[in-house]
Amino acid sequence: MPDHTAFKALSPTTLADVTGRARVMDIGIRPMWQPIPRIAGPAYPVECAPGDNLMLHAAIYRAPPGSVIVVQAGDIDYAVSGGNVCAVAQRRGIAGFVIDGVIRDIAEVREEGFPVFARGVMPVPGEKHVLGILNGIVRCGGVEVASGDIVVADEEGIVVVPADDQDAVLEAAQAQAALDAARTLDEWEAAHHARIEAILRDKGFSD
Repeated sequence: MPDHTAFKALSPTTLADVTGRARVMDIGIRPMWQPIPRIAGPAYPVECAPGDNLMLHAAIYRAPPGSVIVVQAGDIDYAVSGGNVCAVAQRRGIAGFVIDGVIRDIAEVREEGFPVFARGVMPVPGEKHVLGILNGIVRCGGVEVASGDIVVADEEGIVVVPADDQDAVLEAAQAQAALDAARTLDEWEAAHHARIEAILRDKGFSD
C-alpha cells in the first residue's frame, strides 16, 4: 500500500482523470466553509438511520487518526454532526468529515477550521437510538465507499480510490501531475488546438 499522505499532494481533478466518473461523488456534497484545505486519508465509513446520528458520534471515538469519516446519512432533515462533535474529532486527529447529509453549527466548525463536506446545514439535530454500519461499506454521493479506501476532497470535488487500486492510481496520477507541471501553456495550447481541429475535420466540420 502507498503512503496515504502521498495522495494529499494530488488534486481531485488529476485523480478523476485517472479513476473516471464512477469514483467521484456528486456535486451536492460540497465544502461547508471556504477556503477549505484538501484532506486525504483512509475512509472510515458509517451509516446513520433517518433522523439519527448515533453511528457518526460513535465513530469519532473509534476512527484512527488521519481517517476521513464518510457518512451515509438517512436524510437531510436532521443534522448528524455539530460543533462539539467536529471539535472532538479534530482533537482526536480525524482528517475531516464527508457527509451525504447535513450538519449544524457551521459557524463553530468554520472557526475551528475542521474540514467538513456535506449537502448543507440544518439546525435540528438527530436522535441517538439506531445502530447501523460502522467501518463497513456505505454509499456516499453516489459512490460506494469501503473501509480503507482513500478519500481525497477539496474545493474541486471528492474522489474515492478503492483500496485495491491505490498503487496503480497513485502512480498514474503522479505521472499525470508531473506532465502537467512540466508543460507550458504555449505547449498545451498548441497540442490542444491541433487536437480540436483534427476532431472537427474528422467529423466533417469546416468554417
